[in-house]
Amino acid sequence: MFRTEVPQSAVILAAGMGSRLRPLTDFRPKPLVEVLGVSIIHNALRNLGAMGVKSATIVVGYRKDAIEYACGDRFAGVDIDYVESTVYDRTGSAYSLWLARHTLLSGDIFLLEGDVFFERQALVSLLASGAGDVAAVAPFTEDMEGSAVILGPTSTIAEVRMKQTAADLNQPGAPRLFKTLNLFRFSRAMLSRVIVPALDDLIGTGAGTTYTEQVLAQLISRGLKIAAARCDTVKWYEIDNQADLRMAENLFATPELPVLSQAS
Repeated sequence: MFRTEVPQSAVILAAGMGSRLRPLTDFRPKPLVEVLGVSIIHNALRNLGAMGVKSATIVVGYRKDAIEYACGDRFAGVDIDYVESTVYDRTGSAYSLWLARHTLLSGDIFLLEGDVFFERQALVSLLASGAGDVAAVAPFTEDMEGSAVILGPTSTIAEVRMKQTAADLNQPGAPRLFKTLNLFRFSRAMLSRVIVPALDDLIGTGAGTTYTEQVLAQLISRGLKIAAARCDTVKWYEIDNQADLRMAENLFATPELPVLSQAS
């Protein structure tokens, strides 16, 4: 299915402890860590609001009161609903996503991880792809690690590979790797027919420590089609530790260029 309209809802996964960012996260959750004076979650909400998104469900856990106080019931024109994970310290992001299933079943959505600082062009790129189900991706570079994807000939994600490092880029004959920005656009049809049932099955087995990317990797291996929106020149950074935070601050020290919103 191809579409370009802006989803009216978003889900932000923001329940984790952010232990690798300590001591910055000793008394505040990672989504409230600031890049050049702007918190990660406020940046996300401002970008969503600027695109025309009307509401967001934020899955909270660690120091949830701080996020609720900082964002309130409405921020940057986006109405906010909170879902609490009481087991955030022993579950993965897939469990948090499952907790937000009422929003997943309500319509098309943007899905965001609460540790990614990004410019609005990333969301514009998701829409510009024209696909109903699409992930924002950028070239996997030597300073990255973690999950990576391989693109097929039709710009869909053909494979997800876990625990990739710079060494995997230098293997003879290795395919080109891309990193997901952990920003997605999903259609209601895909969510209701494939993703939510898969989450129901997963949680039903007690596999609560699974991460969202692992669920998507399994579904893609079984034939799930997710398009890739190339964000090669988009500024973004996933912030897991203090070195990441410094890198993000250096990257965003140059002001963002104005972007025409497709919601305008």
